[in-house]
Amino acid sequence: MKNIKIITCMIAFLPSVAIAEKYATIINIKPNYSNITNYINEEFCINKERPIYDHSYYERSNGGDVLTGMIIGGLLGKGATGKDKGAAAGAVLGGIIAGSPKKTKSRIVGYEPVKNCEVRKVPKTIRHIKNYTIDYKWRGIIGSSYTYNNYSIGDQIPISININAK
Repeated sequence: MKNIKIITCMIAFLPSVAIAEKYATIINIKPNYSNITNYINEEFCINKERPIYDHSYYERSNGGDVLTGMIIGGLLGKGATGKDKGAAAGAVLGGIIAGSPKKTKSRIVGYEPVKNCEVRKVPKTIRHIKNYTIDYKWRGIIGSSYTYNNYSIGDQIPISININAK
């Protein structure tokens, strides 16, 4: 008897729930989109022109400069060593130094194409279907839900109907 009272009290305090499983018909489908941005590597190249230089010499030494260099070199060689061989070596070195070109001049004689490339990260946005909003009808009642399934209009889908008393 005590158990019957406890069961009766539990039933009285628990809410009443009626659950029925039926099938509804899909009447509308709307895809929901979202965008995803990915970065991809792309190569960018630019053609530039690089100058081609001709290095020609000018302001060369004349005979007088070479003779003066030999004389000064001979005097320094003789003074440094005190010997005739030192004077001869100084004269040769003085003539070589005086005979070398004084200045160089560069000029552009043409251009050559040069390809400069670099890799850059470029954003690419892709639009894709996130999910679907479906509208369905059951016994004159229209409902709406989100789904990841790709249904067609007229498909039958299982639905659950819950009625709760408060």
